Amino acid sequence: MTLSITSAFDGGNIHVVAIDGTRADLEIVKDNESDFYQWFYFRVAGARGKTITCRILNAGGSAYPDGWPGYKARVSHDRETWRLADTSYAGGVLEFSYASDTDCVWFAYFAPYTTERHNQLIADYAAMPGFAHRELGKTLDGESIDCLTVGTGPKPVWLYARQHPGESMAEWWMEGALEKLARSDDPVTTALLDKATFHLVPNMNPDGSRRGHLRTNAAGVNLNREWHAPSLQRSPEVYVVRRAMDETGVVFAMDVHGDEAIPANFLAGFEGIPSWTDALGDKYYRFEQALAANTPDFQTEKGYAKSAAGKANLSMSTNQLAERFGAVGMTLEMPFKDHDPNPDAVHGWSPERCKRLAHACLETLAQQIDAL
Repeated sequence: MTLSITSAFDGGNIHVVAIDGTRADLEIVKDNESDFYQWFYFRVAGARGKTITCRILNAGGSAYPDGWPGYKARVSHDRETWRLADTSYAGGVLEFSYASDTDCVWFAYFAPYTTERHNQLIADYAAMPGFAHRELGKTLDGESIDCLTVGTGPKPVWLYARQHPGESMAEWWMEGALEKLARSDDPVTTALLDKATFHLVPNMNPDGSRRGHLRTNAAGVNLNREWHAPSLQRSPEVYVVRRAMDETGVVFAMDVHGDEAIPANFLAGFEGIPSWTDALGDKYYRFEQALAANTPDFQTEKGYAKSAAGKANLSMSTNQLAERFGAVGMTLEMPFKDHDPNPDAVHGWSPERCKRLAHACLETLAQQIDAL
């Protein structure tokens, strides 16, 4: 049977240039109205008994080509368990191979988090005792911007993810956070919910997620550069979430992302905001250090450079929320590669590890909540 390749499904992205026997030459499609591209997700049919080689010819022109060296593509037979495929990068071409013993096999940049899984997540928690659901608004494609709320405490906490839709690990993290917050028999969770009310937006960019984008919404807009002046015409996702935050206030916020190049989990803070104080910054640094002490899946040595005094980009959510509310804001970055300080040679950084890291983040917050 001749190989057949498709990405005509939720979150799919690939363009077939040519198929020659068991080798496929491919290109990643750009986000709509944008030059960003890096996310791929596609199915190969007719794969049984064959060693398939996929070559992404335009990898060198992607948004973050520095992310390819050391990266390994994900592969799955059932779209539930994702493993690492043999992968190399040279001359601007990303190449990966896999010997398949099933008729169909899926490849992806990272384990996808589909629209259907998101809808089931919302249905499950909206019906769960203690949780409340509200639709904050609609996207440009008419998708719902869902928010789940749990807790009775006076301190408003916001957790939001997937401003960049190709960073699917972010919604796996959110699933883990919801699991932890639903554990009514856990004394850590119970104490935390007595002190804080959590507002969770599992997917800030459902249009981009469904379309198979890396970084932008339906209009080609990078949502994490809209927080200073969002609009319903350009960035309704940010507009309605920031409006809801204005209604509740924010004392702690975590914006959950994925990073293409750095092989580790790390945080980015709000250094450089105009209203920076050492007292507020110390609360962020204490959380960062405590998280590193609580789990081997977090570290503090690798990460982004800090902004100079007064030079923070207030169009980015973490900086905007710290400036706007005096919040302890932070961006959590997880790898497309692996967390090298604690690697997994079979699965790399994976959905299950994303969820466990979310548990560790909430356990760390429970230690710090009184100081916020």
